[in-house]
Amino acid sequence: MFGSIGFTELILILVIVLIIFGAGKLPQLGEGLGKAIKGFKKSVHEADVIEAEAQAQAQAQVASAPQGQQMPVPPQSAAPPVEASALEQPAASVPPPSKA
Repeated sequence: MFGSIGFTELILILVIVLIIFGAGKLPQLGEGLGKAIKGFKKSVHEADVIEAEAQAQAQAQVASAPQGQQMPVPPQSAAPPVEASALEQPAASVPPPSKA
């Protein structure tokens, strides 16, 4: 990815960043970028662990079912189910403003 960017291009980018943000703001930018990368890595790792646990649980359910029967595996969804009655309710009407 950075094979075509040389040393002089990197220095030029650093000078432009220094001009735009200033030397006092660079530590804050670096800290924010570091925290963002750390948070991203943590969330990716947690997602992998959760997915592995769900697969192991599904396999355990299938293995514990009798041979003649297969247990259906419920679909996994990130969002909670929405009740149909909540969607069918009409919106509350707003009375017109009174003239005083």
